[in-house]
Amino acid sequence: MTEKFPLHWRRNINFFLGGQFLSGITSMIVQYAIIWHLTKITGSATILSFATLLGMLPLVLLSPFVGPFVDRWNKKKILIATDIIVAIFALILAIVGTIATEFPLWLVFISLLMRAIAQTFQLPTIQSILPTMVPEAELTRVNGQLGIVQSANYIIAPALGAFLFAAVPMNFLILLDVLGAFFGVGLLLLVTIPQITSQGETIHLLADSQVGLQKLRENRGLWLITLIEAIFTLLFMPAVSLYPLMTMDYFNGTVAQAGLIEVIYSVGMLLGGTFVGIFGKWRDRMKPVLIAFFVLGITIGTSGILPGDQLGFKWFIGLNLIAGFSTPFFNTLLMAMIQQSYEPKYLGRVLGVLNSLMSITGPVGLIFAGPLADQFGVEKMFLLAGIGTLVCGIVACLIPRVRTYDQQLQQKIAQAEQVKD
Repeated sequence: MTEKFPLHWRRNINFFLGGQFLSGITSMIVQYAIIWHLTKITGSATILSFATLLGMLPLVLLSPFVGPFVDRWNKKKILIATDIIVAIFALILAIVGTIATEFPLWLVFISLLMRAIAQTFQLPTIQSILPTMVPEAELTRVNGQLGIVQSANYIIAPALGAFLFAAVPMNFLILLDVLGAFFGVGLLLLVTIPQITSQGETIHLLADSQVGLQKLRENRGLWLITLIEAIFTLLFMPAVSLYPLMTMDYFNGTVAQAGLIEVIYSVGMLLGGTFVGIFGKWRDRMKPVLIAFFVLGITIGTSGILPGDQLGFKWFIGLNLIAGFSTPFFNTLLMAMIQQSYEPKYLGRVLGVLNSLMSITGPVGLIFAGPLADQFGVEKMFLLAGIGTLVCGIVACLIPRVRTYDQQLQQKIAQAEQVKD
């Protein structure tokens, strides 16, 4: 299993969360600025979908093979190295943007791709670190606190990003990534991350990936949840990629209003994450997850039938606040259940496969999202996303293994504790 938790685990996790906030906020400001830049100079749903596709492909294609490295390599070094790599490519993009009259699209896309590859390593690393850093009884709450940090980034980044996008040239704005990496890495150096028994073992890439897939498929309930999430991603991701265009094209809004929608959604996420962080010790965590399916489906689907004027935009703001509130129930509660379902030494491999399968349908949806939105209207993609989310929620409710997954998991954990005693 793992080493004992450090006596100062609370201070340790606070340093970790602080580093995630500082590196995350600057990275997201730059990410938003790039997307708004693409929206402003192209106005194309296809370009935005392609940019989002580049951000997803590494997660889909590399995640199953990243897991073995996460289980065997030093996790602190993984996080530090990926932060530095993102900073290097940001520096290259800033320099080229200063020398050239305009940012070459191909270099912008390469930068987005490299950021996505770094995230593909960071995501399972962070997910697998938490169970080794905090007591099991605090796992759901700490996941909620991580969600609060991420939501705070989502709140601050769009608002600050919209202001800086209007006030600062892009070539200087991109340098924020370098500053964020400096502070993020500095705090990570102060964090203690316990080693696990598999760290340092020889990596057998294909065999290790097969172990992750086998472990996931053996857990029938979680396997079915993964398949439902994959269908949800197929139908929902196209709408996510088109948020700037929904505001600026359909509602005839501005970059500032596009930033406002991101802030509103993130305020909802912060409120939802705070709610989970405070009241997160539910006996059956699948119930709020299932409710969240229906809340998200109704709010996003309704967004697709709003009138394309400023009155419709005001309703869009309110609906996104509610949709944002429901989002942490997926991210936080499901992740806590997944983390408790496996030993830490297997968690990186399982999460690598699971993240890939949950995301694999996203690029398929994005391939069709741009042309369909350009042909039929961006609002139709929101209506489709809402209906699809409702269908996924209904299917999840109708499958007993999915509906009762957390009840079964809690019984297994209780039985394991009795054996220890």
